[in-house]
Amino acid sequence: MRITLEELRNTNGLVIDLLEILSLEGQQYMARLVIGDQTLLLSDARAQTALFRSAWEIQDTLGSFHIRETHVVHPSAYHEMVGMPSTGIEPMRIRIQRQQQ
Repeated sequence: MRITLEELRNTNGLVIDLLEILSLEGQQYMARLVIGDQTLLLSDARAQTALFRSAWEIQDTLGSFHIRETHVVHPSAYHEMVGMPSTGIEPMRIRIQRQQQ
């Protein structure tokens, strides 16, 4: 599912449990939000995924919201190597922010 910045702003008492900043080949980033039992992609008004130039830009954009935890997620490039068997390589996940419970 998708959510816009405007929809986030219009949600009273919003708490983002997890902000995942997903790296797209290290040149663009997108935001995946976990709110309760929903996982949502931050999108624009035309339902296109919002793309950012840096992890900092996402954090700045969402800085006014209550975010419990933030991770930067980098997918592994090694699972796409020609001639290598397919494997379930987990992405590299770096926790950059976490609030005390």
